[in-house]
Amino acid sequence: MKPDQLAETLLVSKQVYKGGFLDVRRDTVQLPGGTSTEREYIVHPGACVVIPLLDSGDVILEKQFRYPVGREMIEFPAGKLDANEDPLICALRELREETGYTASEWAYAGCMHLAIAYSTEVIHIYFARGLVQGERDLDEGEFLDVFTAPAQQLIGWCADGTVTDAKTVTCALHLQQFLAGSKQVGWNAVPRIAGAAK
Repeated sequence: MKPDQLAETLLVSKQVYKGGFLDVRRDTVQLPGGTSTEREYIVHPGACVVIPLLDSGDVILEKQFRYPVGREMIEFPAGKLDANEDPLICALRELREETGYTASEWAYAGCMHLAIAYSTEVIHIYFARGLVQGERDLDEGEFLDVFTAPAQQLIGWCADGTVTDAKTVTCALHLQQFLAGSKQVGWNAVPRIAGAAK
C-alpha cells in the first residue's frame, strides 16, 4: 500500500458548535476515489491519565458520577490539558488535585486515541510512584471518591466488565504488561515545579 493512499483531503471546514472546551466541526472532504463526503468530529485539547503505584502494590483509583452515561465509574486520575500545557505537568497536577498524592518519580507509558471516529482527543498515559499523600484540591463542582485496590483486582475488574472506562481499561493493559516485565519504562525524577502546590 502506498503512503497516504487512504488519506482524505480537506475541502471545507465549518464550526458547528463551540462550547467551554469542545469544538464541533463538520468538514467536507475528498475521498481517495475522488468523491466527497462530510465528516463530523469534536476538536478536543487532549488529556492525561495517571497510573499511581503505591509501594504496597495497590493502585490509586477514583469513583465519580459521569453524567453522559448516567452512572458512577471507576477510573484512574485524569484531566484535560490546559492551553499549551505540558502533558507531564497536567498529569502530576491532576494527580495532586484529585487524589492529594504527589509523586517523586514518573514514567511515560504511551498515548491512546479515545474515539478516533469522532474526536481528535489524545490521552497521554503516565506511571507515577514514590507517592506521598497530602490534601486534595478539587475543582469547584467536582465530586469524587478516592480509594486503593490491588493492581490485579483492577485488572480483573477490567476483564469482567466492572470497569468499562476506556482510558482505565487501556491503562490496565499497560499496568499488566509492566507488572509482567514485558513493558519497560524509563523512570524520571519529578521536576520540582510539577510537584509544587498552588
